[in-house]
Amino acid sequence: MTHPVRTALVGFGYAGQTFHAPLIAACPDLRLEAVVSRQAEAVVEVYPDARVLASFDDALADPAIDLIVLATPNDLHAGQAEAALAAGKAVVVDKPFTLTTDEARRLATLAEERGLVLSVFHNRRWDADFLTLKALIAEDRLGPVARFESSFNRWRPEVRDRWREGDGPGAGIWYDLGPHLIDQALVLFGRPLGVTCDLAILRSGGRATDYAHAVLRYADKRVILHADMTTPAPDARFAVHGARASWLKAGLDVQEDQLKSGLAPGAAGWGVDPRPGVVIDGATGAQDIVAGSPGAYPAYYAAVARAIRDGAPNPVPPGEAVMVMEVLEAGLLSAVRRAEVAL
Repeated sequence: MTHPVRTALVGFGYAGQTFHAPLIAACPDLRLEAVVSRQAEAVVEVYPDARVLASFDDALADPAIDLIVLATPNDLHAGQAEAALAAGKAVVVDKPFTLTTDEARRLATLAEERGLVLSVFHNRRWDADFLTLKALIAEDRLGPVARFESSFNRWRPEVRDRWREGDGPGAGIWYDLGPHLIDQALVLFGRPLGVTCDLAILRSGGRATDYAHAVLRYADKRVILHADMTTPAPDARFAVHGARASWLKAGLDVQEDQLKSGLAPGAAGWGVDPRPGVVIDGATGAQDIVAGSPGAYPAYYAAVARAIRDGAPNPVPPGEAVMVMEVLEAGLLSAVRRAEVAL
């Protein structure tokens, strides 16, 4: 394949407009060939060179499409990904990969049988703070980690009328933010031994889970993952405690806000963390602000293009996304049982 990877984006809601379309358009090895959407005018206004397709089936049948990107509601992911693979297309699926582990495993097997790239958009592997934390752990700045706390909180006291906050399959914060938190933990520490999870609806009139608190048990550490929509001061992001030092981080990665503002991916200042974390030495109390690397969401789609064109490594292979689903599903079961679920 010598031409750019011709890509059809399915869905032009928040995820499609904010993340996928601009990142695809900014990647020199991809071409935003088409968008499947009922918002034809909105698509053409921003991407006049992209064709607007009326249906998902039109994208499947189009021989000009090499890659299909699914930015659709969570309950559609498995069926649409399976149809796209069956049509011979490479596929990127927005997180969560699927609703169940069985669906995820089936897709991973199909992609392998077909020899097609199937990748999951776990973009927060390329958050500035997470890249910094990976480097600190690789350099052994903290010592062996004993406790890892990762929080992704929001202040949204009013329930909004949208599918993510409804009572349908795949709604709620555990499916929305849980995959980000889980994936980052698995990248750092691998598969846990067990999962204990508390899920709740705390807002008046809420229909979907808006509070999630999970503890992942490892032999030598505990990983605490938390997400809610009820925190007026949502700044706390990471607290990582090692045998020699801690790393504390406040504030979210800026790339989502930069994309929402219309800043071109990779522009000057892209991904630069305005509030870098601090390493605190246990013995002396000395504090060292660590700026770290800027965030790098464009790296994901650049790697996807290389995987399709050149057979390079998949940036998020389906096997890793299956493990995320195993932990997510164990969390759901744990919340029902009010007990740890072993993996």
